[in-house]
Amino acid sequence: MIIRRWRPEDAAALARAINDEAVQANLRDGLPFPYTVSDAEAFIGAALSDGSMYSFAVTENDVCIGCISVTRGENIHRLTGELGYYIARERWGRGYATGAVREICRYIFENTDMQRIFAEPFADNAASCRVLEKAGFTLEGTLRSNAIKSARIRDTRMYSLLRD
Repeated sequence: MIIRRWRPEDAAALARAINDEAVQANLRDGLPFPYTVSDAEAFIGAALSDGSMYSFAVTENDVCIGCISVTRGENIHRLTGELGYYIARERWGRGYATGAVREICRYIFENTDMQRIFAEPFADNAASCRVLEKAGFTLEGTLRSNAIKSARIRDTRMYSLLRD
C-alpha cells in the first residue's frame, strides 16, 4: 500500500471504490450516488488544482483502492488540517486505512507548516475510530448530536494528532 498523487487514469478505479452504499454510509453528504467515472474525473481535477487540499490516491499494486485527504483550515485554523479517508469495502480490515493515515500525517508534518490534524468520524463507526487510534491520534471527546446522516442525528468523535 502506498499513497501517491492522483492521476487522471485513476478515475474508473476511484468510482468503483466509492460507488458503494456501505462506503458512503460513513462519509459526509454531497457525494453523488451512484458515483460515476465523470464524478471521479471532476474530483481528481479539483484535487490536483486545490492548494488547500492535500489529496492522494490510496493504492495497492499502483491501482487506486481509496482516497485520503487533509484539508487546511482557514483564518485562525490555518495551521490545522481536517483528515478524511475511505477504502474500497473489499479491502476493509487489512490495515490499508491505518497505513494511509500514518503516511499522510507524516507527509503533512514534513512538508507543511500545519501543527494539528483532526478527524471527526461518526461515534458508532468503531472501525474508523480504531484506525485513528492505531495511527496515534488522541480522542479529545464525543460531540453529541453533532451531525445528521441519512435523516438520523448522530454523535461524532473528535480525534487529533499534533506535530511533535
